[in-house]
Amino acid sequence: MTYPNFRILLVDNDSSDGTVDAVRAEFPNVEIVETGANLGYTGGNNVGMKHCLEAGADYVFLLNNDTIIHPEALTRLVDHAEATPSAGVIGPKQYFYSDRLRIAGCGSVIDWDGATIYHRRRGEMDEAQEIHRASEPYPVDYMDGCAVLVRRDYLDKVGLLDERFHLGGYEDAEWSRRGLAAGYQEWNVPNSYVWHKVSAKAGVGSPLTTYYMTRNQLLFFWTHSSGLARWTRCIRILGRTVRTIGAWTLKPKYRRAGFFRKRDANILAIRDFFFGRFGPMGPDVALACFGPPKSSAEEDRAEDQRHIGDLQSSGQSARSARLVERANAAHS
Repeated sequence: MTYPNFRILLVDNDSSDGTVDAVRAEFPNVEIVETGANLGYTGGNNVGMKHCLEAGADYVFLLNNDTIIHPEALTRLVDHAEATPSAGVIGPKQYFYSDRLRIAGCGSVIDWDGATIYHRRRGEMDEAQEIHRASEPYPVDYMDGCAVLVRRDYLDKVGLLDERFHLGGYEDAEWSRRGLAAGYQEWNVPNSYVWHKVSAKAGVGSPLTTYYMTRNQLLFFWTHSSGLARWTRCIRILGRTVRTIGAWTLKPKYRRAGFFRKRDANILAIRDFFFGRFGPMGPDVALACFGPPKSSAEEDRAEDQRHIGDLQSSGQSARSARLVERANAAHS
């Protein structure tokens, strides 16, 4: 990056794939904080922001592990922050990593009447030259949290992310409402940009995403609405969720395990909202979303079958037959 004064802090949310050792070996100057547990998007980022504040940082740049950043991005965000003291959270224009000129978002909108949120210009294509064209920053309802610059006094006055949301959406929208109440705005800076590998961890439309999006949507509109609007917005959300549950239950084209899991995730999301169960999903939700954990024997058998398939596809039939015999004997 071209910005001259920054330090990199990696928050490891209890990974088990050797990330910490690999980063320490390859990038010895990167500071690492290990949480010791999976605290979700909100908890992990809060640990990182607390660490940065204690170190005396003037700004904190939250950046997901599934993003690629343009070298000038941070410089342009800081320039706007320095020129606009009321800008509490500032974010870049986002493109899809898999389609480099397709826009993932230019700031986000809270649709209060529809009780939902959406990303500005999502799915539109930019001309190649538009990426390099200077564009004026503008205020937005909120910035998607995959890449945001946050000023220190915003964190001091507004506070950290609400850990009830854990992950899955609406935690960044909720943050913006508290910021607005404290006199801050959120801004999009279009000539600063990142490429986002959207939902690289959770998976687009996965049962996990379905659970957190439904539960957090209800939590957000209940928390930041009042009077009759609080009830009408949540009833709107419940109505369309129940219709979706019905479709995933009754329509033949949805009679597959993946849709049944998402259906159950929606049902449990509604239950947990009404019972006030927030933060990370409980064991019963995890079971509904992912199924029972495989035994070591089942994992071994699955690995054997994958290996057999690799051998057969390469024409090694005799060796495959011997492996099948060994596998069957080992698991009988």
